[in-house]
Amino acid sequence: MQVEIAESFVALVGTSPVRQALVGGVIIALMNLFGALLVLVWRNPSERALNGMLGFAAGVMLAAAFTSLIIPGIEEYSGGNPIPTLIGVALGALFLDRADVLIPHAHYLLTGSRRTDAADPAETLPISDERLAGITLFILAITLHNMPEGLAVGVGFGAAGGDPALIGGALSLMLAIGLQNVPEGLAVSVAAINAGLDRRLYAVFAGVRAGVVEIPLAVLGAVAVTAIEPLLPYAMGFAAGAMLFVISDEIIPETHKSGYERVATIGLMAGVIIMLYLDIALAG
Repeated sequence: MQVEIAESFVALVGTSPVRQALVGGVIIALMNLFGALLVLVWRNPSERALNGMLGFAAGVMLAAAFTSLIIPGIEEYSGGNPIPTLIGVALGALFLDRADVLIPHAHYLLTGSRRTDAADPAETLPISDERLAGITLFILAITLHNMPEGLAVGVGFGAAGGDPALIGGALSLMLAIGLQNVPEGLAVSVAAINAGLDRRLYAVFAGVRAGVVEIPLAVLGAVAVTAIEPLLPYAMGFAAGAMLFVISDEIIPETHKSGYERVATIGLMAGVIIMLYLDIALAG
């Protein structure tokens, strides 16, 4: 089954890893748009439902970081040497941590509160009371949040090199990130509406923002690892490290502060299980 799916994808898209990454980036962006547009029909999802869905997104990303990035980076692209991939993991986490100094977490921009353990716990933050400044920083924060996802898809297709026998792993990673983009897109739209932004306008804008960020980063990831093959394990580790940082520093804390920790945990476990199934079914 997995071979048939991979061969069908190659037949439709071609063997170019860059073209495959472009298509993958478009697909995950469209799934983000779908999630954002759900707010038009599901106008007021409960916090319990949102926490469960975000827990699911975290579980998918958690499993994908290991099965589609870290383990292949070590076993297949470093000859069993863990050092290059683990260096990438550390660099990915460090990049997200340092970026937080310059750009506040998205939840601060929507709730007005900031965790005391954030990377830069200063009293004065780079934000004014004017809505334009708040929206601008919000866009930057969400852009930063989605960077690892687009990069991971591109690196996955670049690693496969257009080989139908290897592309199953990239497809499972693409589907995993696309799945987690649906609840993420909905949650961001709901939070923005609660902050006072227009429901219909922002739902559309959120999808456009996802496309602008994730599509070029997917292409960039494929180009980088295709042109400079020794970068591959470092790039896979970097994408995984950034994803793990987002899960631990952003998603899980947000789902464990409203009294629905158990729902979020069940969602996370469901996400892990589904991602593991996708990895076996598509990557073989």
